[in-house]
Amino acid sequence: MLLGASLVGVLLFSKLVLKLPWTQVGFSLLFLYLGSGGWRFVRIFIKTIRRDVFGGIVLLKVKAKVRRYLRERRTVPILFASTVRRHPDKTALIFEGTDTHWTFRQLDDYSSSVANFLQAQGLASGDVAALFMENRNEFVGLWLGMAKLGVEAALINTNLRRDALRHCLTTSQAKVLIFGSEMAPAIFEIHANLDPSLSLFCSGPWEPGTVPVGTEHLDPLLEDAPKHLPSSPDKGFTDKLFYIYTSGTTGMPKAAIVVHSRYYRMAALVYYGFRMRPDDVVYDCLPLYHSAGNIVGIGQCLLHGMTVVIRKKFSASRFWDDCIKYNCTIVQYIGELCRYLLNQPPREAEHQHQVRMALGNGLRQSIWTDFSSRFHIPQVAEFYGATECNCSVGNFDSQVGACGFNSRILSFVYPIRLVRVNEDTMELIRGPNGLCLPCQPGEPGQLVGRIIQQDPLRRFDGYLNQGANNKKIAKDVFQKGDQAYLTGDVLVMDELGYLYFRDRTGDTFRWKGENVSTTEVEGTLSRLLDMADVAVYGVGVPGTEGRAGMAAVANPAGSCDLEHFAQLLEKELPLYARPIFLRFLPELHKTGTFKLQKTELRKEGFDPSVVRDPLFYLDTRKGRYIPLDQEAYARIQAGEEKL
Repeated sequence: MLLGASLVGVLLFSKLVLKLPWTQVGFSLLFLYLGSGGWRFVRIFIKTIRRDVFGGIVLLKVKAKVRRYLRERRTVPILFASTVRRHPDKTALIFEGTDTHWTFRQLDDYSSSVANFLQAQGLASGDVAALFMENRNEFVGLWLGMAKLGVEAALINTNLRRDALRHCLTTSQAKVLIFGSEMAPAIFEIHANLDPSLSLFCSGPWEPGTVPVGTEHLDPLLEDAPKHLPSSPDKGFTDKLFYIYTSGTTGMPKAAIVVHSRYYRMAALVYYGFRMRPDDVVYDCLPLYHSAGNIVGIGQCLLHGMTVVIRKKFSASRFWDDCIKYNCTIVQYIGELCRYLLNQPPREAEHQHQVRMALGNGLRQSIWTDFSSRFHIPQVAEFYGATECNCSVGNFDSQVGACGFNSRILSFVYPIRLVRVNEDTMELIRGPNGLCLPCQPGEPGQLVGRIIQQDPLRRFDGYLNQGANNKKIAKDVFQKGDQAYLTGDVLVMDELGYLYFRDRTGDTFRWKGENVSTTEVEGTLSRLLDMADVAVYGVGVPGTEGRAGMAAVANPAGSCDLEHFAQLLEKELPLYARPIFLRFLPELHKTGTFKLQKTELRKEGFDPSVVRDPLFYLDTRKGRYIPLDQEAYARIQAGEEKL
């Protein structure tokens, strides 16, 4: 602002007082501008204008389509129907597990039979049906069929068990639960505590003795169901499509609302931003109950006509063989997955594939170049964006280490910002005017996005639990009276506007590609340890992505049957949520409001030379906790222990 005022002052003085010709005035202004640091702007402009223009075109293209679909009340099933009409006999989905190929016509018929069957069961638009199943073609056909009827699918994380699983089913208010036969044991465990009115259907190999009483075999029922398209529900572009469960920052998993426009926006921005093509073949080994696998991956099939190869679970040893077998041109990843691939011994298959793009998030800068060069992948398409967030960004030009960018020249076009936070409490830091303070290049801050509910690209749909929404919204961020979505993530922006992920904030950390809620794990551990005080937090481990879970347990007696404890944890928590490290200490320090203080615990980590309390770590091969001494610590630091 001071520079602008100076330039205006020089202009007026040169022209009105000195009466210089416009040529000399222009040179005077130019020299003043460059001499006052304006050369930095010129440098940024030259280096980023091409990137920014392309990003702006992508944004305008998606925005125009969103406005059109909003006006025409399009939905994902309606958009899929147009894809089917374009190429009905093209392969839509391939399930690697059985080598099953479905054409777009077959996927359309299957999903229509699902819609007609559920309608015959009495379900109608606005009802909820839960889906609890491992990856396969039927997973896509089931939720798509629900959407054709206007039924909202609750996509349940297949790692959940007992209390967390029962919580998700109960809070969704589902009238029907469809589960894969592989998930039958998990349903059996909680069946007695489920609502008796919940209808149960099992898909897959049928063994009546392994499923709860009253469960029906879904597959033959769908074969007998009509294949015609049911009558269109009264749903529009901003109505609910399905729910994806996230760990959130506290407590049990929360159901994030995904509306039709959000599904389209996430898939389309990736498609146009990373220059995908309709003839690309996507290798999707990520879980379909998450947005990365189901929206970013499967969305390219449903909306843009691409073939998607579905794998039940990621396999590092079979990854490149699958890519060769199915002629994949795009592979999806999370950061941890890339490290697993790099840890594999070199193989011929690494050089025989046709993959031109790796699409995902969480690839560390330290292995970025090694990953792309070893596997000969020209484009790393890294992006950032949680299921419920309104400030997704993408690294459209493969800048090493960046998860996206925001224009330094036209930052107002896409209203996102890094704002200063107290790194101990993660509270927003505000200026004298009450507004959040924006970060300067190189300064870490929390990423926020302005909420504009009337704009499908800027709206925040939130969670089923309205109380959870308040924790994700801040007021008076960009200007007085506005609202912004809080990502809970700390990023850093460089001088050119590239964004780099730094860390997660609050009570959630990421491990094995999953968000771990410390509050939920603390509650489970406390219950198993006779209600002892337990503090759970994430600690960094060299050579791994995310943070490993560590639990500090108040144990004055100093005794605990760790073998029995490990067995209980195996039943109670999914693998990614089980603490890798244990620390037993006489007591845990608390605040005046009885909140556990974790800052010092987190800083001390699991180094036995720093921590004098007994330490243990989970030996995944033996399935039990063993003492963590200096020798074991050295092995972990060197990456010689599998965690």
